[in-house]
Amino acid sequence: MSLELFLLLAAALFGVGLFGALTQQSIVMLMMGLELMLGGVIAGAAAVWHHIAPAAADGQVLVVLAVTVMAVEMAVGFAVVTALFRTREVDMTDMAAELKE
Repeated sequence: MSLELFLLLAAALFGVGLFGALTQQSIVMLMMGLELMLGGVIAGAAAVWHHIAPAAADGQVLVVLAVTVMAVEMAVGFAVVTALFRTREVDMTDMAAELKE
């Protein structure tokens, strides 16, 4: 596959994630949109890295590290959302904004 196809896939992932992050009210759906955006950025970076230096394993290690950080970040985010829901019954972004007061 060519670099253009991978970059098109990355742009599509980023676009769907951006749409999801901007249009959803649910905190979980917002987090899913952000994860799709991050996945698109990682896919694009991995494609460019493979195109520039296909024999080097540095890019693969960086991508695995980024995906691991994504998974940990999502687990912590879901734990925070679950704790918010259990204590205050908050599951929408506008309800979470009221917690500052």
